[in-house]
Amino acid sequence: MNASSAPPSSSAAIPVAPQAAPPAWRGQLGTYLGLAVVLIGMVALFGSLSEYFLTRETFVSIANEIPALAVMAVGMTFVLIIAGIDLSVGSVLALSAAVTAAAILEWKLSVPLAAALGLLTGLLCGTVTGAVSVAWRLPSFIVSLGMLEAVRGGAYLVTDSRTQYVGDAISGLAAPWIGGISAAFVLAVVLVVVGQLVLTRTVFGRHVVGIGTNEEAMRLAGVDPRPIRIIVFAVTGLLAGLAGLMQSARLEAADPNAGVGIELQVIAAVVIGGTSLMGGRGSVVNTFFGVLIIAVLEAGLAQVGASEPSKRIITGAVIVVAVIIDTLRQRRAERRLA
Repeated sequence: MNASSAPPSSSAAIPVAPQAAPPAWRGQLGTYLGLAVVLIGMVALFGSLSEYFLTRETFVSIANEIPALAVMAVGMTFVLIIAGIDLSVGSVLALSAAVTAAAILEWKLSVPLAAALGLLTGLLCGTVTGAVSVAWRLPSFIVSLGMLEAVRGGAYLVTDSRTQYVGDAISGLAAPWIGGISAAFVLAVVLVVVGQLVLTRTVFGRHVVGIGTNEEAMRLAGVDPRPIRIIVFAVTGLLAGLAGLMQSARLEAADPNAGVGIELQVIAAVVIGGTSLMGGRGSVVNTFFGVLIIAVLEAGLAQVGASEPSKRIITGAVIVVAVIIDTLRQRRAERRLA
């Protein structure tokens, strides 16, 4: 019997089916539940420490204070997923609000046109950050750090370093709407839903995740990462401009110092929500949970009388613990797939 007529070995005749990976939705559901448990636990804790925390007024106040943070966090989620970072969002918020105020008070433009100009300012700032980073292959950390300073300087120039009071010209965005909840909060929730759908249900979203996971593989697959990166930063700038309008509507003023340090809160919310700082993984819904956790933490600490240094220490510790837990979870998932 020659080799060609020999019966095949049992190992060749019976293929071994690869072990199926757990469905992605199970991991997402576990993350949702974990963040929900943390949020409920914090609410219960502060409710037991303060008799005023578990009240309608407290929750309405929290809801009306988070729209700007939530909107910027949506954009930052996409930025971190592509393994980038944008430190300029706080300054962009201030400049967009300043341009809107100047358009209303000095240039005598209509409110809709002034608001559109403020949004366009944010879009332009984000586009410049993305384009410079892509064109010269510079780390977005460095480019956005430079933009943080330059754009903040622009906010001081536009406002002449003074707070510009716009009154009730754009206050409708922050006015009580449904049960005391502002239109800004409803808009922020809508943008969270839209952001999640774009990330999980569109080709663009898959490309964003792919670029963060393995940019070279995406390039070899025929996808040019450069325009996608620029679009992500541009949209983040646009959302920072919208956050500027939301904050101006709530305060009825444009402050050139507005948004100082808020970029750290934005990044913290995204990281607490489980988005990887290394890119390739994230969820807009989880980010919204992160925003709520930060907001509840700040409100609870304020009601129990914690000092400002204590609040900073506790908030920083929560962020570090969230990163450690996320890292351990990622390593556990990698070991299961290995």
